[in-house]
Amino acid sequence: MASGDLERGTKNRRNNTNFSSYYVETAEKQWTSWLIPMFVVANIAVFIVVMYVNDCPKKILGSEGSCVAKFLGRFSFQPLKENPLFGPSSATLEKMGALEWNKVVHGDQGWRLITCMWLHAGVIHVLANMLSLVFIGIRLEQQFGFVRVGLIYLVSGFGGSILSALFIQQNISVGASGALFGLLGAMLSELLTNWTIYSNKIAALLTLMVIIAINLAVGILPHVDNFAHIGGFLTGFLLGFVLLLRPQFGWAESRQFPADGRVKSKHKAYQYALLLAAIVLLIVGFTLGLVMLFKGENGNEHCNWCHYLSCVPTSKWNCQN
Repeated sequence: MASGDLERGTKNRRNNTNFSSYYVETAEKQWTSWLIPMFVVANIAVFIVVMYVNDCPKKILGSEGSCVAKFLGRFSFQPLKENPLFGPSSATLEKMGALEWNKVVHGDQGWRLITCMWLHAGVIHVLANMLSLVFIGIRLEQQFGFVRVGLIYLVSGFGGSILSALFIQQNISVGASGALFGLLGAMLSELLTNWTIYSNKIAALLTLMVIIAINLAVGILPHVDNFAHIGGFLTGFLLGFVLLLRPQFGWAESRQFPADGRVKSKHKAYQYALLLAAIVLLIVGFTLGLVMLFKGENGNEHCNWCHYLSCVPTSKWNCQN
């Protein structure tokens, strides 16, 4: 956005792929999805509150342009030159809890690492993210329940905020995309750790990798916070190894064998190995990230090429701001 805030991207609509066709059905319980719809309602409700607080007609000056959709009254949008996503001003987003490095580190406002994931830069931003959340989240919640999926969503959003704050320190950042990328990362690790229960393994893996690659590629555009995407994805990827284990193929049937028959172990050794490795990496990653953040470290000083992960300059735009 022209005013300098970053939205955490919009996920490609292709990520509504149904992986059930690759999965070998088991007798596992199917959950009713209610938490993901609640997250959707909460995000939309927060956006409405933000627009109410923004009150464009009262605050905009004539020289700055005119509000968009004036018939909405105080819910009308900032001029498109300032916010092309049909949303509030940067000042309003910052007031409502956007991620802003200086306030987090020097203003004792660490709560912004959480509140920013419930804010969105505009109607286009919130609708794209909520559609993606419905397509990705409901399937996961039906298969794994609200506790595990809710944890992945929230912790991934937090992880995305930490990485974003380490590398983007001149702009504010908002959006749920870090949490959404966490769900995508969890889908990938779930596929890998539960490899034996999938039928068309390679097809499922390639499909998911293409979806992830496309969505990460969007993050190299200007004004998109790809560090939040990457941080959320890595967090969700590791959490998937911890929270989304399934019994190996044939375990349930083996329990029905006679007493002297061989019963398969519930999980394979590699699943436990991945679980332990993921726990260690999560603890180390979050500890290191939080320590660096609150010490005021700038991630770009430790990685002079990492800025290209969030914006690649071209003849059409630059990445200085």
